[in-house]
Amino acid sequence: MHIFPIHDRLLQRSAKEGLLGQKGICLWLTGLSGSGKSTVAQHLEAELFALGHLTQVLDGDNIRAGLNNNLTFSESDRVENIRRVAEVAKLFVHCGAITIVTFISPTAESRAMAKRIVGADDFVEVFVNAPLETCEQRDVKGLYAKARRGEIPEFTGVSAPYESPADPDVEVRTDLLEVGECVSRIVDHLRRTGVLTDHTV
Repeated sequence: MHIFPIHDRLLQRSAKEGLLGQKGICLWLTGLSGSGKSTVAQHLEAELFALGHLTQVLDGDNIRAGLNNNLTFSESDRVENIRRVAEVAKLFVHCGAITIVTFISPTAESRAMAKRIVGADDFVEVFVNAPLETCEQRDVKGLYAKARRGEIPEFTGVSAPYESPADPDVEVRTDLLEVGECVSRIVDHLRRTGVLTDHTV
């Protein structure tokens, strides 16, 4: 049996965006464990929903528990983890959804790969920034404590490096700003760049 691509016969992205009255975009939230990525994502999704926009959150923990539950934390599997979620994000973006991805994605190379997959015009890099000390103090999952005891090898920020984005589209300092202020900065960026137009459903 021969399988041929049918992209030209599928309903086009523009039709779906027209139906939703919005532009599909990927907001890629990167930062250390404990920096506040998931919290910002949750509040951002709620704010965008209140403004009448369709969203989808792809959270690192949830993806690891489902789609990528066969992957380890080896270097090659970490790359594959990001590759897969970027491909999923691309599908949501092409369906017109504002897609919020929360992944540590510790290296510039891995984030560049995600940007290539999703497409540069559809990718917004958001650096959820908090000092390592603050992240360790929060340590809501107890991961830093385990990493310090050597129970988690190659843990980002402790025994593996985190490369901070050199020029993110948006940076929010969660140690200095309230979560609402972080959300406002991201929403303001989307408005300035023409991604968001206020509407209600």
